[in-house]
Amino acid sequence: MKKLLAVVLALALCLGMCSLANAESYKVGILTPAVTHGWVGGITYFAEQYAKELSDAGKIEYKLLTSSNAEEMTAQLDELILWGAQAVVIAPQWTGMEVPVQNAIDQGIVCVAFDMDIEADGIYRVTGDNESMGVAGAKYIVDKIGTEGLVVTMPVPSSGSVSELRMKGFTETMKEIAPNVKIVDYANASFSAEEGLKVMTDILTANPEIDAVFSLDDETSLGALQAMEDAGRTEIKAITGGGGMQEYFKTIVEKKDAIAACSALYSPLMIKDCLDVAVSVLSGEEVEQVKVIPSQIVDATNVDEYIDPENNVY
Repeated sequence: MKKLLAVVLALALCLGMCSLANAESYKVGILTPAVTHGWVGGITYFAEQYAKELSDAGKIEYKLLTSSNAEEMTAQLDELILWGAQAVVIAPQWTGMEVPVQNAIDQGIVCVAFDMDIEADGIYRVTGDNESMGVAGAKYIVDKIGTEGLVVTMPVPSSGSVSELRMKGFTETMKEIAPNVKIVDYANASFSAEEGLKVMTDILTANPEIDAVFSLDDETSLGALQAMEDAGRTEIKAITGGGGMQEYFKTIVEKKDAIAACSALYSPLMIKDCLDVAVSVLSGEEVEQVKVIPSQIVDATNVDEYIDPENNVY
């Protein structure tokens, strides 16, 4: 009996080892943009963090490359194809990737876009809900100032559909719930604290009384708040943000008695979902072509749930 049990155990162990040996590990390429501001830096940080986790688990072999423009990213996509990538997670911050991505898909490579919509047949996409961020921002501001007053907005036209959709959600919702609020737009050149400080300084000079600020990004909001503090402006009741930046979360707490500040969560952590989609498709699972992750409002009432002392990247 003992001999029979030993044989059974040995057979089970052998089968288990064979199963592990036959478990497929996929080659996944990751293309992210070079750091332009903290949110973009977070994309690469979280992508590599999760890719390493999947690699350690034997699920993928990965190669991560960063680039500064569409031309460089196209060359890197070619490099990944030569490497033998079975899937590519791609997160461009500019247009111009449509043709090379379509070429990769036509060669049988699974392509998953993060955030930006790349016009290519057969592409998968994971994104936050930019338009709902604007909707949430409008509702937050009206809750704080009522249905009268002056609201300045800080769009970033160079960010394309990101700014367009956030502004669309905001302006359409304001027209519906607070049509008497006056809205004045002040374009920013980029999503950065430096640009937010610069533009908000001009806004404060041009407008002696402001009720609220619709900022589309947490870093922009940090700059805007600094400008308000420098100018001694205390009449502004509310400011929005977007992204999920740890420094801004801490500022929400620090300034909660002076101004109602919020962030519409749009985290670079979503890049992890892209890797999950890539692995699922390669594994033969049925996956939705587009995965939209809803936005959540973070303010003084719930910010403690989102502060991560270990996160010093974004």
